[in-house]
Amino acid sequence: MIRIKYITLLLFVAVTVCNAQNKNKRPNILFAFADDWGKYASCYAKIEGSEPWQKTVKTPNVDRIAREGVLFNNAYVSSPSCTPCRSSLLSGQHFYRTGLGAILMGTWDMNIPSYPLLLEEAGYHIGYTYKVWMPGTNPNAGYGGGRTKYEKAGKRFNNFSQNAAKLVKEGKSLDEAKDNLYEEVRQNFTSFLDTNKDDKPFCYWFGPKNVHRAYEMGSGENQWSINPDDIKGVLPPFIPDVPVIREDFADYLGEIQAFDTALGEVLQILEQRGELDNTLIVVSGDHGVPGFAHAKSNLYDFGTSVVLAARWPSVIQPNRIVDDFVSLPDLAPTFLELGGVEIPEVMTAKSLLPVFYSKKKSGVVDKNRDHVITGQERHNPDAREGNLPYPKRAIRTKDYLYIYNFKPERQPVGKALTAEQKKEVTFEKINNGTIRCFGDLGWGPSKAWLVMNGETPKYQKYFDYAFGMRPKEELYKISNDPHQINNLAQNPKYRKIKEELHNRLMAELKETKDPRVMGDGSTFDSPPYTNVTKKQ
Repeated sequence: MIRIKYITLLLFVAVTVCNAQNKNKRPNILFAFADDWGKYASCYAKIEGSEPWQKTVKTPNVDRIAREGVLFNNAYVSSPSCTPCRSSLLSGQHFYRTGLGAILMGTWDMNIPSYPLLLEEAGYHIGYTYKVWMPGTNPNAGYGGGRTKYEKAGKRFNNFSQNAAKLVKEGKSLDEAKDNLYEEVRQNFTSFLDTNKDDKPFCYWFGPKNVHRAYEMGSGENQWSINPDDIKGVLPPFIPDVPVIREDFADYLGEIQAFDTALGEVLQILEQRGELDNTLIVVSGDHGVPGFAHAKSNLYDFGTSVVLAARWPSVIQPNRIVDDFVSLPDLAPTFLELGGVEIPEVMTAKSLLPVFYSKKKSGVVDKNRDHVITGQERHNPDAREGNLPYPKRAIRTKDYLYIYNFKPERQPVGKALTAEQKKEVTFEKINNGTIRCFGDLGWGPSKAWLVMNGETPKYQKYFDYAFGMRPKEELYKISNDPHQINNLAQNPKYRKIKEELHNRLMAELKETKDPRVMGDGSTFDSPPYTNVTKKQ
């Protein structure tokens, strides 16, 4: 019976692929990937247990993708830092298998297969606008460098709120200023399509950096009518609910809405050219919000959980919400399989096509997709003495998050203020990076406020959530503690569960040859990794 079901599935997959390919050879692939965008989209507001701010942010175009396709409720990055996340996504592997690509500002290894170049070899027209893989050498790894870059109209959209404010100061209305920046998006994408003279299937990466800092302070309200007071009482319990931080979060949500509007412009162009329904559209982001506790550079859900939605009408049924655990590297073998390219053996990720093809509307499609592995070595190179990382790995299941911190004696997000720095510290100097501290957490007004106010009795716990030392093991029960602040690792009641998760995590790390658990485990603590000290 099992064999018959398996054969039936294979036949269905083959017929479905043929039907899709017959419409226009092979499907186009559009990947919209926003910098520093976690799981913040209004399409999640209807899901039980969603966070309150999903109702604050408005993302009608992402919502359309989800409504006309599939929305993934448990999508995670391999690592919550720009370069390693993107290295894993391009290569279809765990981040720790990508050499110097496993750390920020590292170097892309051109010997590692990347899905865009493999698709190009198979006859796809490939291109990108804005950010693909960076910072580091060969920042556009996987897309052939500048030869496949389409941004002649400019890249001001990357600093959306600042440039919109600047245009308003120059005399434009806010609507005119915004449309000026959207026109750049339209022209860049159109130029990519127009160079496809042979009518090949295309693979396009749309990667704005605007959701990454910095933001124009107050832009959430001034440009998007997001009232910071509407966020009062809905921030997660590890973040102080104070005016500066509410405004900062509102500004962040505003940048997400700018990205969503730009996505709508791209969709409209596809629709006008008759390419929309023959294009697999996938939308996601590379990790959580920068400059906040538990977010970017952290293995808690606030840092690793991201939006993931896909639309492809000829294959994916509409209005699906899937609970399978998905890691973003799974997209690489998915895109290759659609393009008729053999998946390299080195890829550790699994194609999502069986999930796409499934007729199941919601819930779990593949019971084997019951967990994800996440991890990080370091974010900023000078966060700790000697450019040392803070190595950590985690396994996230439906019920638990287990984190293993290999070097708990090190500072988890980097060096604190020195005595000399404290003598001259101001909010402005922390906010703009003049005084460096806690480097792995990024920067911004929320971080600056916490550095300035956190070591007072009223806010000490928030300071510790963000910057405090951590134990070797962390265990969180999701049903009781969705924000992961009550560590159960030392609770005897959960000893067996902790051991099972630890063993399962280590087994997968060893099977996939994570340098951190192979041999003496010192690879990432030594040159050339510790020699990477600045943007190259």
